[in-house]
Amino acid sequence: MYKGHTIAVVVPCYNEETQIGGVIETMPDFVDRIIIIDDTSKDKTVEVIRKAMETHERVTLIEHEVNQGVGGAIASGYKWARDKDLDVAVVMAGDGQMDPNDLPAILDPVVEDGVDYSKGNRLISGEAYKKIPKVRYFGNAMLSMLTKIASGYWHVADSQTGYTAIGKKALHTIDWDKMFKRYGQPNDVLVKLNVYNFRVRDVEIEPVYNVGEKSGIKIRKVIFSIGWLLLKLFFWRLKEKYVVRDFHPLVFFYFLGFTMFGLNLVFFVRLLVLWAMRGYVPEITFLTWLFTGTTGMMCVFFAMLFDMESNKDLK
Repeated sequence: MYKGHTIAVVVPCYNEETQIGGVIETMPDFVDRIIIIDDTSKDKTVEVIRKAMETHERVTLIEHEVNQGVGGAIASGYKWARDKDLDVAVVMAGDGQMDPNDLPAILDPVVEDGVDYSKGNRLISGEAYKKIPKVRYFGNAMLSMLTKIASGYWHVADSQTGYTAIGKKALHTIDWDKMFKRYGQPNDVLVKLNVYNFRVRDVEIEPVYNVGEKSGIKIRKVIFSIGWLLLKLFFWRLKEKYVVRDFHPLVFFYFLGFTMFGLNLVFFVRLLVLWAMRGYVPEITFLTWLFTGTTGMMCVFFAMLFDMESNKDLK
């Protein structure tokens, strides 16, 4: 137990035969259960885990029959912790990239401050860009900005980190069977937490790389797939939080803003066509294009400010 709270660590893994043993061996003593979810590994990961179980009673192995992705593996672990009524469920990767020394800092906001979900932030450190591969660093920064808009947690960054802790109330509230099952899982969870007005806090952690991990992430594919996911989640959150569950006028500002952007695009095309055909642009066309663009930006900015104000207490 940690400060009177039962702790489960959920460890999703796929082909981690060289790493998973170290994750088990370095797990802090205060962790009550280590829930390892094997997502149909092709190597000897399961053999290594079963061997470790002979001397580590805390370890529970869940084997997927069909590969579900990292999000699906985490969902299986969350449901196990929920059904066993544990107080906090932490996620740590099976590749050893999450320093167990950071675990108390991840847990403290949940067990001491009543925060519902705490997550690591590798970008706070001024040295992060030196330790994280450059492509990942800038991809993460881009997705973090988009996640702020989609989730409503404007104070949260490093959206792609998987080092998280979730409290009992949130663990029992969210439907984990409907959680996104691939690499967009952290983004999906943040959006769902916001709809239920759960408090989320960032915790500074050190980036850990070059410890033998093998990444299966294809950066270009992930950025576009998660970007599309965030767009859908953004509109879903607006509907669920500000229309269905309660009402907030910011939806009108977003609607007007997007409408103006659409008209702005139409007039921009008209502007180019007239310029090509006549060699000049009528003043009314130019002014209309300028008006719709300016109005659209103002409406969206106002909507964002309203959203920030509405979520300022969820820290």
